[in-house]
Amino acid sequence: MSQRSKREDDGNVRYVTLGCAHGCKARKRNTNISKPRLTTKIDCKARINAVLVDGVLRITIVCNAHNHGLSQQKARFFRCNRAIDDSVKRQLDINDKPGIGMAKSFNALVVEAGSFKKLPFIEKDARNYIDKARHLRLSKGGADVLCGYFEMVQYKNDGFYSLMDLDDEGRLKNVFWADAHSKAAYDYFGDVVTFDTTYLTNRYGMSFAPFVDVNHHGQSILLGASLISSENTETFVWLFDTWLKCMDERAPKAIIIDQDRAMKNAIAIVFPNTRHRYCLWHIMRKLPEKLGSHAEFKCGLKSALQRCVYDSQTSDEFEKSWEVFIDTYNLKENA
Repeated sequence: MSQRSKREDDGNVRYVTLGCAHGCKARKRNTNISKPRLTTKIDCKARINAVLVDGVLRITIVCNAHNHGLSQQKARFFRCNRAIDDSVKRQLDINDKPGIGMAKSFNALVVEAGSFKKLPFIEKDARNYIDKARHLRLSKGGADVLCGYFEMVQYKNDGFYSLMDLDDEGRLKNVFWADAHSKAAYDYFGDVVTFDTTYLTNRYGMSFAPFVDVNHHGQSILLGASLISSENTETFVWLFDTWLKCMDERAPKAIIIDQDRAMKNAIAIVFPNTRHRYCLWHIMRKLPEKLGSHAEFKCGLKSALQRCVYDSQTSDEFEKSWEVFIDTYNLKENA
């Protein structure tokens, strides 16, 4: 494991210490004596240290002495020793299409191999492969039909824009489209954009992800839509970058999303100067989960909190209402 390291401003490693996974001293992470948490840290001193000298990492310290026994069987857990062959990949793909869970697929591979020790990979590797291999689950020829439909729409509407994201085998992973009306609406009402993937997951297992804003009549306007096969940072970066190109590289002043970490990472990459806000609806729906056990939750607390949030027109109004709310229900020590 990497025990300590430091990088230059340009990203190059200045020095790094690679040590045994049993290195460092154990730290007490819980106070429950009856249920102690197991630790593998036994202050093993085995390590290698390298320092950047004249643009080259030079090894300065080598200590091979471990203070514990070594097991060759554990070598299979090292990333360099783990691999999934093509036949296993095909089997994982076949099981994933009808919705068979990864736990069942992996257990079947274990039974076939004879034991966990005989598999040259772990369950996490299989999950990572499926996450990368997933694509839009269209029926046979569905991608060609969709492409043909977009070509027909573009022929009738010069302002129509679409882009498809394919994997290495030419399978459709993600698709984005927007019409001329969406692009024109963005010119007028594109200051604040909302993005959400919780609207619809259809029978093909595809998440529908629209870009939406609000016009001067309070009506929702579609600024583009997409079907995505997975909800990771790589997918969102592709989608946000595609949408930005469609809108002539004009990033919104603010974007509202749910509290999804992958979306947050993608926004920082594609929209670094856009103000990022969390969706109020997603925050308020957590009230029963966070404060539902409070004795006065249904006897004034919930409605008081809603008034504090929805009736405040300025930051100062909210801060004053929030302070009164906290004092009224004695919530200062409530995490």
